[in-house]
Amino acid sequence: MNSIKRLNVSSGAKWESVVGYSRAVRVGNTIEVAGTTAVDGETITGEGDAYLQTIHILKKIEKALKDAGASLTDIVRTRIFTTDISKWEDIGRAHGEFFRDIRPASTMVEVKALIHPALLVEIEATAITGGA
Repeated sequence: MNSIKRLNVSSGAKWESVVGYSRAVRVGNTIEVAGTTAVDGETITGEGDAYLQTIHILKKIEKALKDAGASLTDIVRTRIFTTDISKWEDIGRAHGEFFRDIRPASTMVEVKALIHPALLVEIEATAITGGA
């Protein structure tokens, strides 16, 4: 019986082993990227600025995809969570800078809170590549 190969992509965050998750997981030609924020270690990029946080997040997602053998053009879905929906235009502008021509299915919802009060945005992504 053949099993589909699984690749776990780590960002090196200390929480991955504590919580039990991966930055991204590739199974076959599908890659799921975990909820990604603008925090790296103890540093939050773009504190108070939803646009800058979104740019930083999408660059982190792009790196995770590259590590999994894919690229942004393989993304078919993004899920955007924000603690302040009034910032949707800033978040959307940043998203559009990466996805204007790719145009994945996307959802943006407001949530009560993220893991740190300075975080305004968290994004998940699903990618499907042409190869297995």
